[in-house]
Amino acid sequence: MDDSGNVIIRKPATGNRQGVTPVILQGHQDMVPQANAGTRHDFSIDPIRAVVDGEWVRAEGTTLGADNGIGVAAIIGILESRDIAHGPLEALFTSNEESGMDGAFGLKAGMLEGRILINTDSEEEGELCIGCAGGINVTSRFLCTREKVGGDWAVYRLSVTGLRGGHSGVDIHRSRGNAVSLLFRILKETAGESGLRVSELDSGNMRNAIPRNAYAIFTIPGTVNSHIERYFKKYTETISAELKDYEPNILLKLEKTDLPGMVLSKDQQIKFLQSIEDCPHGVISWSPKLEGMVETSTNLASVKLLDGHKAVVTTSQRSSMEPAKKEIAALIRRCLEQGGGMVEHSDGYPGWTPNTDSEILRITRLAYRELFGKDPVIRAIHAGLECGLILEKYPDLDMLSFGPTIKGAHTPAERIDIGSTERFYLCAVRVQWRRKEHHLKGHFRIIETGTR
Repeated sequence: MDDSGNVIIRKPATGNRQGVTPVILQGHQDMVPQANAGTRHDFSIDPIRAVVDGEWVRAEGTTLGADNGIGVAAIIGILESRDIAHGPLEALFTSNEESGMDGAFGLKAGMLEGRILINTDSEEEGELCIGCAGGINVTSRFLCTREKVGGDWAVYRLSVTGLRGGHSGVDIHRSRGNAVSLLFRILKETAGESGLRVSELDSGNMRNAIPRNAYAIFTIPGTVNSHIERYFKKYTETISAELKDYEPNILLKLEKTDLPGMVLSKDQQIKFLQSIEDCPHGVISWSPKLEGMVETSTNLASVKLLDGHKAVVTTSQRSSMEPAKKEIAALIRRCLEQGGGMVEHSDGYPGWTPNTDSEILRITRLAYRELFGKDPVIRAIHAGLECGLILEKYPDLDMLSFGPTIKGAHTPAERIDIGSTERFYLCAVRVQWRRKEHHLKGHFRIIETGTR
C-alpha cells in the first residue's frame, strides 16, 4: 500500500505463461454515499442492504456501491482463483476516485510493472471503452454577514425532492432537474416579490452527482405572508410543467416552521442568490464531429450554508477538449466571484485519448465474440475514468475499460444487472486466457455517445 492508500497485489503467471505480457487489473475502492430523503443510514458503519429484485441487485434506500465494488470483486475473484490460466497479474485498487481521484493522483511512477491496464469501471456490458473526458472542480466559499430578524415575520421551509439525479457525466445530457438550480430560482424570484430573507440552506451533496434534494428556510414580512403561497404556486406550476417529461415525481413543498435567529444580510443575499442562479448547469457543447456525444458540461452540485457564517458552493466541469474544460471552469469562477465568493480550482484530471490500434482492444473484442457470438460496441464516454491520470505517469500502457451493466449510478436508484455481471466476469477471465505474445488484426469504428 502506498502513501495515498492505493493497494497493489501481484500474482505470478500460471503454468508456462511467464513470458506473457504482464497485465494490470484496476478498480477503485470507494463509492458515492447517497441516501433517499427520510432514509437514515450512516455509511461509515451501516452495511448496505442489498436486495435481489428480479434480474437486478439494488440497495434499500441508498446507493449500492456496485460502482466500483463489482469491479473490485471481479479482480479479487481472479486473484483468488486456482484454475484460471493467466500471465503475470498486478491488481491496482485505487483509494479514492469518486471525490477527486486522489488515489490516481497519488500513484507514483515506477510502482507498476504491467504493460497492459484493464479498468473495470465502465457501466454498460457489451461495450468496450477506449477514451473518456477530462474534468476539473470549482469550489467557492462565501463569508456570510448575518443579522437578527425583528418585527412581524413568518417563517417557511421550502424543499425540492423527488428528482431522479444521476451521474454528472453519464446522465448530464438527459435534461433532468437540478435541485440546487430549482431551489435558487424559486428563492430569487420569490424574494423580488415578497422580500424573503434566507436563514438556512442545504442542497446537493457529491460533486459528481446531479443534485436530487434541496431545502431552504426563510422569513418573509408579515405584510406579504398571505401572498407567499400564491407566489409559490405560480413558480411551482411553471417548473412542474417544464420538467413533466423528465421528472414525473418532482415534489416542491412549502410549509411553516419555527422562527430562526439570524438571516443573511439583504445586500449579501442579493449578490449570493444572483451568483448561484448565474451558474450554468448541464450540457455546454456537443461534439462537432460525433453526433450525440457531449463535448463539454458543468454540474452545479451543492450549496450549503454552514454554521450560519459560511456558504460553500461545489461544482464540477468535464470536457473532452482541454481548452474547453478550462474555459467553462473560468466562466463558473467569474459567476461565483461576482457574488463575493473566494474560488478554488482543483488540479483537474486529463482525458483519455482513444487508441484504435490497441492490442488489448483487439484481444478483448475477439474474446467477447468467441464467448457470445457477437462483436462488442467500441466507445468513448463523457464520464471521467482514472485511465487518463494513470496514463500520464505510465505513458506506454495499453488501456481498455469494460464492466457489467449498472443503472442509476451515484443515486439510490443504483442497480446492477445480474446476467451482465456474469458475462463481464467470463470475458475478463477469457481475456486472461487469450493474452499471448501475438498480434490480431482488425479495424474498428469508434461510436461516441452521451451514455456509457
